[in-house]
Amino acid sequence: MELLDKARAHVDSGAFFTELARLVAYPTVSDAPEGRAAIQAYLDEVLAPALTGLGCDVTQHPNPDPAGGPFLVGVRVEAPELPTLLCYGHADVVGEAGQWSDGLDPWTLTADGDRWYGRGTADNKGQHLVNLTALRLLLAERGKLGFNLKFLFETGEEIGSPGLDEFAAQQRDLLSADVLIASDGPRLDAATPTLFLGARGGVRITLDVDLRPDSYHSGNWGGILRNPATTLAGAIASLVDGHGRIQVPGLLPPELPGSVRAALNGVIVGTTPGDPELDEHWGDPRLTPAERLYGWNTLEVLALGAADADRPVNAIPGRARAVLQLRYVAGTDVDGVAPAVREHLAAQGFSMVEVTADASFRASRTPVDNPWANWAKSTLDAVADRPVALLPNFGGGLPNHVFTDILGLATLWLPHSYPGCLQHAPDEHLLAPVAREGLVLATALFSAFSSAPPTLRR
Repeated sequence: MELLDKARAHVDSGAFFTELARLVAYPTVSDAPEGRAAIQAYLDEVLAPALTGLGCDVTQHPNPDPAGGPFLVGVRVEAPELPTLLCYGHADVVGEAGQWSDGLDPWTLTADGDRWYGRGTADNKGQHLVNLTALRLLLAERGKLGFNLKFLFETGEEIGSPGLDEFAAQQRDLLSADVLIASDGPRLDAATPTLFLGARGGVRITLDVDLRPDSYHSGNWGGILRNPATTLAGAIASLVDGHGRIQVPGLLPPELPGSVRAALNGVIVGTTPGDPELDEHWGDPRLTPAERLYGWNTLEVLALGAADADRPVNAIPGRARAVLQLRYVAGTDVDGVAPAVREHLAAQGFSMVEVTADASFRASRTPVDNPWANWAKSTLDAVADRPVALLPNFGGGLPNHVFTDILGLATLWLPHSYPGCLQHAPDEHLLAPVAREGLVLATALFSAFSSAPPTLRR
């Protein structure tokens, strides 16, 4: 297909790299004041012109939540009777938490073989550039898209998408569409084209054992003063054992649906060179690694501390704290997480442990047997070199629930990254072969959208 050849040539010519370099140069960090100025410039100088170039009417909207930044919406209506596609991306990136390797700068796109280094290359500038480019190629080829287009950009995804829920609820008419097609998160692995239908949610659980303001000599008081660190260790072990198995039924989903199990049958994770070696004895032994990652809940200890482990003294600390995270799938009673933890700890004799819980993105997914999912997979299978992996959701968090629960849309996520991209860490990168293949797949999917069966439409 000539259009797909043009997509490949666009990457091979260096044009995509050159454009991505311009996007990466904007330090659009959403949790820093100077980043907010860069975000506004990115909207004005990059995204608004890109949407205008697609024939969209572009509007910028204030965020109903003062913690978040503005929203940018582009709308192109070719004919009311045509199907309408909603796309999504986020303009913000994370801040710098570590030192990049020698010769690399987060705001300068640098190629080293097939790896293109720079902050936002994988999350999310490289991904939304793929989709904008695919739409641009399609429009240039046809002179029209053959469907109506709406594109939503937010500016606070990396800080939990503040205000997005409320904005979507207020702007249902503006954002109404037949389906969402977007790109974020990683594919199954670097070599496997992937389509996923939702995201796990996340709840951060803080356990605080604050028993006394001072530390006391362990020789004088050991055995008669409760040790908060020992207490905390026991509390955590009662929630999740030393082999990663959750011990509290209230922290688990009610079941692994048969459709999800069937979709994950044969899916192998952790196969890309450089991936860490999987521990076959970690997690629920009844589940495959793919089921544990994409179909089940996991409770992870993110941080754990008492006193100073680098300079310990012979004293019983007065306080110990831990931060845990529950990654959960759709069907979990997320509102009951904190009460379930408190009730369980009290029953285990740990009522002195204070529990707080803060939810981030809510888990959600489009059913695996949704007709849009079948259409998309068959479309992508026809042009991909390998069978496309269809995942019920990916392991991380995204504001997918905004589109499924508030806007009522089926959600199709076509990621243009891979698990080892180092997003949120030093040396974030995009793989050139994934960008090339991603542009081909996105172009094919958008091209086929105009002729999708009418029965799929809302």
